[in-house]
Amino acid sequence: MFTRHGVRWRVRDGIPTEEVPDSPSQSHTADRFGYKWSRRDTFESEAVTARSRAWLDERYGEADLILQAGRGERPLILDAGCGAGHSILAWAGERLRAVDYVGIDASDAIRVARTRFGERGLAGLFVQGSLMRVPVPEECFDLILAEGVLHHTDDTRAALLALTSRLRRGGRMLFYVYRRKGPIREFTDDYLRARLHEMSPTQGWEALMPLTRLGKALGDADVTVDVPEAIDLLGIPAGPISVQRLFYWHVFKAFYAPEMTVDEMNHVNFDWYAPVNARRHTIEEVREWCAEAGLEIDREVVEPAGITIVSTRM
Repeated sequence: MFTRHGVRWRVRDGIPTEEVPDSPSQSHTADRFGYKWSRRDTFESEAVTARSRAWLDERYGEADLILQAGRGERPLILDAGCGAGHSILAWAGERLRAVDYVGIDASDAIRVARTRFGERGLAGLFVQGSLMRVPVPEECFDLILAEGVLHHTDDTRAALLALTSRLRRGGRMLFYVYRRKGPIREFTDDYLRARLHEMSPTQGWEALMPLTRLGKALGDADVTVDVPEAIDLLGIPAGPISVQRLFYWHVFKAFYAPEMTVDEMNHVNFDWYAPVNARRHTIEEVREWCAEAGLEIDREVVEPAGITIVSTRM
């Protein structure tokens, strides 16, 4: 047992572990992600890894960013909300041998990450705790990656500010947050999260399976419709769109990728619906937070799904 900055920690299975979670909602969210990342067969195939790598490259650029971030020969990087290490391993791969890596996650997925790094002969320091209180000095890291995690905290803005304080001046902050959708999707998202809230992770996984199979059926049908004019009241643009994408973006998320199995697609849907903390934001909000944090935006990618930022701490 030890205390740092007033926070109690204990070492469990060789991993420094924070004693008290931020809140019941954060504990619930961590529980769901711990379950999701324990199902390694649903995200470790080459099809899933290749798709993740391509998506990360498209948004962040080449993973050589992590090698260019340091003041010395070995950049010190923080993978904030690392989960099972899926994103960093898919994106950076062998480049991780040339950096000093720290992964922190609130869930038991941190143990899966340590195992997966070990299987690849990669070194790293793994910590189980809150992003709000990373147990290191301020202005410590050369690069921080928060891939799809800030919105899973109790306060997205506060999480960004807390992490930025651990970034050195001139260091790089890379993050992705969910973007707010149209009114039907927003209603459905909140409704399904509320239904899944009281279920166990296993029950929630099974409850989403019919939705996942419907998404697959819509995708396999390969039907396109032409929306004759924009429906501004519902945020639906005019033009041709596949029926699967029409449902996906504007009614409910039912992920589809023909190269993936149903379990792999359900993993993506569970990731979206299961955690109670899953906030959605606008680009205007994100820009305001970056300015407040002293982050200069170098790259900004705004998609229907979310908002990606590559920035430098000034």
